[in-house]
Amino acid sequence: MATLLSWLGKTDIDQMHKDNAAALASIALKSPTSFDRIIILGNSWEEEWDSYLDWLKRKLAIAQRPFQDVTIQHVRLSSPIHYPSIAKATQRQLHRALEQDDDITFSLTSGTPAMITLAVLLGKSIGSCRFVQSSEKSGIEEVEIPVDFASEYQRSSMQALQTSAAGMPKLARAFEKITANSLGMRQVVERAQRLAPTDASVLVLGETGTGKELMAQAIHAASLRAGKPFRAVNCGALPETLVDSILFGHVKGAFTGADKEHHGLFAQAEGGTLFLDEVGELPLSVQVKLLRALQQREITKVGATHCEPVDVRIIAATHRDLFEMVNNDTFREDLFYRLAVGIIEIPPLRERQDDIPELTQVLLDEINHHLATHPQLERKHFSSNAINFAKLQLWPGNIRELWTTLHRAALWSQDAEINAEDLQAAQLKGPNQSHSPKLISNLSLPQDIQQTIDKIKKAAIEKALAQTAGNKSQAAKLLGLPNHQTLGNWMKALGLTQTTDAE
Repeated sequence: MATLLSWLGKTDIDQMHKDNAAALASIALKSPTSFDRIIILGNSWEEEWDSYLDWLKRKLAIAQRPFQDVTIQHVRLSSPIHYPSIAKATQRQLHRALEQDDDITFSLTSGTPAMITLAVLLGKSIGSCRFVQSSEKSGIEEVEIPVDFASEYQRSSMQALQTSAAGMPKLARAFEKITANSLGMRQVVERAQRLAPTDASVLVLGETGTGKELMAQAIHAASLRAGKPFRAVNCGALPETLVDSILFGHVKGAFTGADKEHHGLFAQAEGGTLFLDEVGELPLSVQVKLLRALQQREITKVGATHCEPVDVRIIAATHRDLFEMVNNDTFREDLFYRLAVGIIEIPPLRERQDDIPELTQVLLDEINHHLATHPQLERKHFSSNAINFAKLQLWPGNIRELWTTLHRAALWSQDAEINAEDLQAAQLKGPNQSHSPKLISNLSLPQDIQQTIDKIKKAAIEKALAQTAGNKSQAAKLLGLPNHQTLGNWMKALGLTQTTDAE
């Protein structure tokens, strides 16, 4: 099926009133190849469109050419010479045409020079389109464009990649705020660095408080969109009645209180990155619209009757199990696969013990900066046993819990040095929550449960004594025991040899 794409010019309409065929109609009527489908792009003179369509269809019928599928597509442009908006509109219409047909012809006669220029650039690079033009002297002729834009783009892309390789320090700087001494985090950062220069959607997974937004900011900073806006929103905090407006915007009068037009987060992030935190909280109705924005790269404001093109990279994050949500029909499967082009899974803090010494120091430096103006507080630093204590904890709230605990310890500690006792006192403990250290992972249970309990006790005591260089008093504090005598009784009962008399 052959398709003709053409802009609608003022001359086309003026000549229609004289029953003459200008450029668009001449190509449609006299081209050596007839067109099964004609798509006309219009941005002005809407009041004339119906008349022009009726006239052109009548002329095509008389010429015994297909006339049933002739349409005018409304295109919103900032102006007829605004290259960015013309490029987006042309690209969108060309992609839609290619979904149904691979034989596309572009008219190079109707429209402004900007429209024709972008028709050539996109037609050559995206769809390998044919091009025709019309003139009174030469009639209808096919135009050969003597430049292979695809090859030129590939060559320039290779040069850009080589330049990018030489600019790796920029990539490293983008991720310098992320502590990655542990093997797991180093692998995560390496994967994020590979994804960053691409334009792929990214899904960041991880428990609450693991630093998903910080990772999204790093990916944006290392991307080609770094100079454009970064916008973030917590989807779980969006009021259900306003979520459409917040994300996609609204027009004046769309609902009660909409006294002026509002540009949503997609429009605010134009050219940049939109971070959707807790994307699993979005209602299904909004998931449909988000999917359309990703697929079609266009949005519709609340109350609007037309779509607007958008150029935004999406980075989404959630602590929820999206696989399970897809199975339960609470999250759209098609949206999941659109978001999960690149997946980054941040490990919990309990699996990042090698990161804790540096991470606690970074957080304490930040806390010291915030508390610098406090008249009664001096700059704080950690003791070695405080670092060891922090490494032994499970931190169910991850980095966020660690930060708040360090903050409380800095406020409550009477001395400049924060020790293990200060950290233990600063921890919040719920009625069913224990702050015992991480003991044995993947433990296989024997038939006798008491053997399991004894193994856990031995592992905990041995690790606590190792962390405190055999000091029983400090080890007892790490284990949450009331005193070193209690620890000694435990050791005796378990047959553990006392390595030192230090108390």
